[in-house]
Formats: sequence, C-alpha cells, structure tokens
Amino acid sequence: MRLFFKKINALGALITAVQFFVRKNKGRSFRQKVFSLLHATPTSGPLHRYIDRLIIASVLISVVSIVLETVPAIHALFQSEFEFLEITTIILFSVEYLARVYAACEVAKYSDPIKGRLRYMVSIPALIDLVSILPYFLGILLHHVVDTRFLRIFRLTRLLKVTRYTGTLNTLIKAISREKRVLFASAFMMLLLVVLTASLGYELEHDAQPDKFDTIPSAMYWAVITLASVGYGDISPVTPLGRAMTVVISLIGIGIFAIPAGLMASAFTDQLRIDRETFENEFRDALAKGQIFHNDKNALNAEAERLHLSEQDVSRIMEKVKHEMKFKANDATAHLNATQLLEKYRQQVSQLRSLVQSDDFLEAHPQLLESDATTPVEREIFQTLRK
Repeated sequence: MRLFFKKINALGALITAVQFFVRKNKGRSFRQKVFSLLHATPTSGPLHRYIDRLIIASVLISVVSIVLETVPAIHALFQSEFEFLEITTIILFSVEYLARVYAACEVAKYSDPIKGRLRYMVSIPALIDLVSILPYFLGILLHHVVDTRFLRIFRLTRLLKVTRYTGTLNTLIKAISREKRVLFASAFMMLLLVVLTASLGYELEHDAQPDKFDTIPSAMYWAVITLASVGYGDISPVTPLGRAMTVVISLIGIGIFAIPAGLMASAFTDQLRIDRETFENEFRDALAKGQIFHNDKNALNAEAERLHLSEQDVSRIMEKVKHEMKFKANDATAHLNATQLLEKYRQQVSQLRSLVQSDDFLEAHPQLLESDATTPVEREIFQTLRK
C-alpha cells in the first residue's frame, strides 16, 4: 500500500513538473523548449531533472546489461530482454543526441545554425554521445563485411555520459590544469627513474636471465611494476646486486610514485574549496540585491548540484552568508551611529567655543576667572575653549 502511494505521489510530481514546464515555456520556440528540457534554465523547472535521471538510469541499466550478457548462462535465459533493452536505450540516446545537436544554437558560441552545430558535434560531450550509439549502427551496416563483435566493447563508453551530470570530472580537470606544471615535473622524475632502473636491471641481470632481461625496453616492464610496488613476481632479479638494487629502487619508488597521488588529492580538495567559496560569493551577490530572484535561484541550485552539495550543506552555507552580511550590516550601522555622535559632539564643542570666546559671555560670567570660584579642571577647560 505504501509503495502504491509513493507511485501516486511520483506521478503527481511528474504531472506538476510538466504543467510548470508548459506554463513557463508558453510562446517560446520549439528549439528553446528542447534546450530547456536538456539544460538547466529558468524555464526548465523540475522536468529537466526528471529527464536527467531517466538518461542516467538508462545508462546504468544499459551498462549492467552489456556486462551480464557476456555470461553465457544469463545470456541464454534473457537474450530477448537484452535485445529489447539495447534497442530501447539506443532509441533514447539517439533522440537525445539529435535533440542536443538541434538545440545547440541556443548557446552563444554555437549560435550559427550550421557552423555552430558542427562545432558542437566535435566537442567532447557530443563525441561521447555519438560514440555511445555509433557501435550499434556500425554493427548493422558492416556485419556482412567484417566481424563487428569487437564493437560491442565500445558500448561501455555510455558510462562516460554520466560525467555530463556530475561536476566531479570538471573539478578534476580544473585541478589537473592548476597543477599541470608540478605534475609534469613529477612525471618526468618517474620516467627518468624508470629508464635508469631498467638500464641497471638490464646490466645486472642480462647474463643471468637473458630471456627476461633481453633488452632495456623489456626491463622497463620490471622497472615499472617494481617502482609502483606491485611486484607481480613473473620477473624478478636473481643476482645479489640485482636484488639489492631492487630493494633500494622499491623504497625510492614508494616516495616518487606517491608524489602525483598526493598532489592530485591536495589539488582536488583545494579546487572543491575554491568552487564552494565561489558558490558562497554567488549567493552573497544574489542576496546583496535585496532578494533572490528566480534566475539567481536556478543558477545557485545548478551550481550546488554540480558541487554535490546536499540540502544541509546549502542551508549551512546560506545561513553562514546571511549571518556574515547581518553582522556587517550591524557593524556598519554602529559605525554610522558612532560617526553621527562624534559629528554632533564636534558641533556642540564648536558652538560652546564660539560662545565662550565672546566678550559678552565673559562679562556675564566673571567668576570663571576667579581661582577660588572654580576648580582647576573647570579653569583648564575654560582656558582651552578660549584658545
């Protein structure tokens, strides 16, 4: 019964999302509507997320079926089901690819109807979409000419389609781009160490094992697995010097090969911090306008989804920004009040000085000059105002 009500609620939410999309896109062109369905825009609404989830689920189901159909026992039982899933996902992915190419002109850099679409078709996301469906059609067209069974493995590239819906890959690319010089230096060190290790291994083990250490390129395989601390055991030194060198090289490899991993972990964490600070700044700018407009809210939601921020994380960041802005506003108000009080005090002192410096005031209050009628402090204040 509970499952039934969940399905009813999900269907109701889907109908509401469709109604919202229809209402928000009324009067817009068909291409703009298609673009809103496939990309997060102010007029997309929840329907865009439902389509994303459908594509992601289709990718995962397709990949699982491709893996399971390689098991003979499972393939024999569910051959027709596997074929049905393949055709269904191919149709869905083909429609998605054509729709993305068609609506690409809505993006400024692809605005030209022909050149823009061609430029989009050679972009990385579009090529991933194309490769995910191309093996199926090539298999149909070329199965009479060549054996196309090897193309089946390329269907697993559909898993790369999921990277479109996650910001992890973009964050990783940014981290690599920021640390590319350091990574290049560490890669050069590893390459140099591999060549030197392979050369030493060849010199020390060639006479004892001419079949395994026959050339330096052959010894590079042993050098890599030794430096990486993998050590498959299929190739290992037998001479005393070779074994001693292996111990030293293994210890060095632990440190050298750990450098890129540490750099990537640090750069990835730092990039996530930068992205989250950017999200805070975007929310701060939107809040500074006085209210969060609909477009700002959609942009913030899309950025939060890309950064894998949960609702609790977003709420915490928003509360933090609101508290900071409230504190700054109170501090500015207090500073303004202090400034106003100081200015008022200066005006009163100026007025008092003008009054004290007048001869009429001194004639009216001659006792201020008498030492026995005033205190030293009063006389000092009076003399200061008279200057």
